[in-house]
Amino acid sequence: MPVEEERQRIAAYGVCRDGAGRLLLCRAAPYLTLRGRWFLPGGGVQHGEDPPDSLRREMEEETGLLVKVGPLLDVLSDVRRVPGNTRLHTVRLVYRIEGWEGELRAEIDGTTDAVEWFTPEELRSLPLAHYVEKVMARGL
Repeated sequence: MPVEEERQRIAAYGVCRDGAGRLLLCRAAPYLTLRGRWFLPGGGVQHGEDPPDSLRREMEEETGLLVKVGPLLDVLSDVRRVPGNTRLHTVRLVYRIEGWEGELRAEIDGTTDAVEWFTPEELRSLPLAHYVEKVMARGL
């Protein structure tokens, strides 16, 4: 019987709302296990990187926006199985985005294939990543 591997990942995500209260989300690219699900912009904190710096880097990569990272809103933790008989424990640092500049655009050849603003009503019908559902339930 193959040995189950355990991995841990720390990631930083941004809650970015426009003046109309719409939430900015990215869609997972087709080659990912979460393909088609919408999630907050952000991603893994690299070794030695400060979480707000990683969030700024990821936001620019995934959305084209240069952001001002605000306060830490929440810390979430989840464990899920990923391919390769691995259990992945992700610690998610969720920050408020206080402002941005630039033109919104989708990532090219990356982990996301779309980026869009959504109203609260539109969010109800989207396939969301589970942690985004937690964020929404907490009113962040």
